Amino acid sequence: MTASPTRNSSTLDLSNKHQCTSHQPSNSMQTDISFISTLGDFEVIPLEIFEIILGFVSVKGISMMSMVSKIINHHVINYISAPPGNKRLFPQDFHNREQSDCTRSSILEHYGSLGLLFKRCTLLFPTKERLKYIYKIISEISCFKFNGCSDPLHCFGLQCYGVFLEVKTIESFILYLRVHYGILYNLYSMAIRSEVSFCSKLGRFRKLELRIRTFCRGVFLNHWTDRNDSAFWLRCILNPWPMINQARLLYLIFGPASIQDGYVAWQNMIQHEADENSLKELAATVKLLHDTDANEWLENDDVILLEQLTVIPQEWHLENIARFLILCGNNICFSFMANKAVNGQPMELARLVVFLALVCEKDIYCMDWAVQIMQKVCSIINTTHEKNAFLQNIENAFAQMIMDALQFVISGEHDEEETGFLYLFHLVNAQANFHKEILYITMNYDM
Repeated sequence: MTASPTRNSSTLDLSNKHQCTSHQPSNSMQTDISFISTLGDFEVIPLEIFEIILGFVSVKGISMMSMVSKIINHHVINYISAPPGNKRLFPQDFHNREQSDCTRSSILEHYGSLGLLFKRCTLLFPTKERLKYIYKIISEISCFKFNGCSDPLHCFGLQCYGVFLEVKTIESFILYLRVHYGILYNLYSMAIRSEVSFCSKLGRFRKLELRIRTFCRGVFLNHWTDRNDSAFWLRCILNPWPMINQARLLYLIFGPASIQDGYVAWQNMIQHEADENSLKELAATVKLLHDTDANEWLENDDVILLEQLTVIPQEWHLENIARFLILCGNNICFSFMANKAVNGQPMELARLVVFLALVCEKDIYCMDWAVQIMQKVCSIINTTHEKNAFLQNIENAFAQMIMDALQFVISGEHDEEETGFLYLFHLVNAQANFHKEILYITMNYDM
């Protein structure tokens, strides 16, 4: 048997340098030298043993090793694709409700490190090949698929998937997504287009709605710490659709949902007053779009979106609209009300002012905020006659609502919690405190 050449690069005779460089080495010699110089001490170890060693190295350690050389990188990729490595690197205990918060945090950190590993081991791939390889691996995990999980409401896998795809792990991947919306989003979008029509009755496909909600929140939206990243992914989800469908998607993803089964509560805003918690996420999302998309989000888009949103599935209760506007913030609230002022909707505008005062009273917000909004709306009304009519409409709306509430209480149609009497109580106090703030401003009195 012919002895194999030594693999230790330190034993090469430097005195033969001129001789070595004066002749063109063969391709096989080039490969062999590359193999020797890049595997180092690992070259004497059989591939099977090398993969066993990788099984004891942390994910962060493997990601560092993948950058040492092309040969080691190739072996790391083979390890990831092989069943032992795949099983070890992708823990899939996503439905264990007994897991502690510490354990879940550890799993999330693991998938974040895994994203870094994929970034490094595919660094030399062309972007499209990189995407294909990543998608091939993760598509084998059923809970990462849009329709793959049997219990998406209680699935921890979607959060792991989202952390895996974070911007900090795969820069070129995200760059590609910013141009083309990405392979993953296209698959998700196709699922919506093929399985549900925006013309269908809301709530008809409850299970599909739940999948869309959990998939978007878990994978694309909930885990970002930077608002700009959240806004980018949100725009990716919304942009392909017209405004009316964007509003519907926003409600589907961030609107109120049943605590028991997670299904979207489409009827919550119509007949009864909804609490603040039901509207917080939806309002925060509208603010996010307004604050982060100043360059591409037109001023009138806020108004159009809110007008479409507050009639899903039918026109909302005015108290819910008022509470929603307060949570959206000053600028969005004023834009919405100013649009009604310039478009000749005085009675609706006046009633909305009354409900803003009522919500400020019930939810313990400063009443002077409602008065200031009223003042700003007055400032854009052209004539004195129209301003006087607007103020008179507010007083008439207060009086009419109080009379209606009083009539309901006198009629004796009380429920066990006496909500009718409580509503009248808040309404009378709202009127008193609203007018008190106006008197303070009129008399130039500093509280």
